Amino acid sequence: MKVLAVNGSPRKKWNTATLLEKTLEGAAAQGATTELVHLYDLNYKGCSSCFACKMIDGPSSGRCAMQDDLRPLLVKIETEVDVLILGSPIYFGQMTGEMRSFIERLFFAPLIYSQPPRSVFPRQIKTAALYTMNVGEETAKQMGYEAMFNSTEVWLSRIFGVEAETFCCFDTCQFADYSKVIMEYMDPAHKAARRAEVFPQDCRRAFELGERLASTK
Repeated sequence: MKVLAVNGSPRKKWNTATLLEKTLEGAAAQGATTELVHLYDLNYKGCSSCFACKMIDGPSSGRCAMQDDLRPLLVKIETEVDVLILGSPIYFGQMTGEMRSFIERLFFAPLIYSQPPRSVFPRQIKTAALYTMNVGEETAKQMGYEAMFNSTEVWLSRIFGVEAETFCCFDTCQFADYSKVIMEYMDPAHKAARRAEVFPQDCRRAFELGERLASTK
C-alpha cells in the first residue's frame, strides 16, 4: 500500500508538516510505503481552463494536460497511490493558495459534466484533508470554516469514490519565540502551553488517522 501526504504549507517543520509526518508514521506502522511531498518545492499554477481534460476521445481526456512540476505528482496519484492525505494551514479563512491550485488540477480533470456529475478517476482511493489553524474550534465555527471543510470532504469523496475524512488541529502555536514578533492579538503563554499540552494529543490523533487509512481491515 502506498500512502502519499501533500503538504500545502510553506513551512516544512512546523504544525502541518509535523502532523502529516505523524499520519505517515501511523501508516508505516500498518506496513504501508509512505511519501511526503511539499507543494512549495514545486513550480506550477492552478487550472488554466484549457478544457483539454474534457475533450471526447482527446489525448488528455480525464487528465490534466498542463506540463509542469505538478504533472509527475498527478500521475503518481492516478497510478500508484492508495491513500492521499492533503494538509494545509488556514490563511484568511481558506487553505493556502498552493493547496488550492493543486486541488483545482487534482479535482477538475477527472470530473465529467454529466448529469449528475461523475468522476472518471480510474481507481478508488482513501483520502483525508488535514487542517491547522491558530483560532479555536468555536471561532472557526463562527467564521464559517466548516463550510470549506465539508465542501472539500464532499469533493474528495466524489472524485475518488471513498468517503473522505477531515482532521482539524485548532489554536496552534505559530512561533517558537513570540517575543521576536509583534503579537498583541494572542497570548504567547497560552500558545506555549497549548503546544506543550494539546499538540502532542493532536500528533497522536494524526498517527491514528494514518493507521486507520492504511488499514486493510
